[in-house]
Amino acid sequence: MAAARNLMGDAGSNRPTMKDEEKAKEDDSPSSKKPKLERFPFTRWEFAAALGVFFVFSTGLFCIYLTMPTSVYVNLKLPRTVSDLRLLKEHLATYAKDYPAQFILGYCSTYIFMQTFMIPGTIFMSLLAGALFGVVRGLFLVVFNATAGASSCFFLSKLIGRPIVNSLWPEKLRIFQAEIAKRREKLLNYMLFLRVTPTLPNLFINLASPIVDIPFHVFFLATLLGLIPASYITVRAGLALGDLKSVKDLYDFKTLSMLFLIGSIIIFPTLLKRKRIYE
Repeated sequence: MAAARNLMGDAGSNRPTMKDEEKAKEDDSPSSKKPKLERFPFTRWEFAAALGVFFVFSTGLFCIYLTMPTSVYVNLKLPRTVSDLRLLKEHLATYAKDYPAQFILGYCSTYIFMQTFMIPGTIFMSLLAGALFGVVRGLFLVVFNATAGASSCFFLSKLIGRPIVNSLWPEKLRIFQAEIAKRREKLLNYMLFLRVTPTLPNLFINLASPIVDIPFHVFFLATLLGLIPASYITVRAGLALGDLKSVKDLYDFKTLSMLFLIGSIIIFPTLLKRKRIYE
């Protein structure tokens, strides 16, 4: 009996009292929770490095623009509509013809700067290349600059991109990482598929690739080759800039179907190999 009383006493001592329950409720109440100060997502070194890269790019662009004639410089602005792009083309046509080297240097620097720091509007730069240089030279310029800018963004993201991607696209990053893990053996085919088709935004691919451990050589080749079809469509549309009403007209159903067809052909070896593995 004494042992039974002891057991009952121990069990009773383990039960929460009314005071303990009230205290727990007070701790869980929203008013009792104090806001926690979140840590700044970048270390001082990472922030300083990113700021230094931005400063170097900005200084180079500023020096290039200072060499331009005043009549050209005062009319420069990033186009946001097709109408803005037509005006910009008229202002730059003579300058591009008289000073081709200076213009190409300024064009490439601006394109790579925008691509590196995720500034929207590179599609207008691609249209401008087609309008001023034609299909062949324009396509070469666009693919070169897009690949260089994406590569710069890749390394910048490797430095400071993880907190940005985790905060903006946490679920999309998790799915992307799982897909990459399943396709390690045919990773180039999968990355080419993503570049050719509008399955994922190029901005997300540039930022997320180093985070999910995609090798740079695979990223580079997929970018260089995979951007050619879409760049060709955009550059060719720049030849008929006067007939273009909106950027949305570039990618109609027919164009998107063609891009997905090319992407399906590229990713077919990966799907075939997975089928053989399951068999």
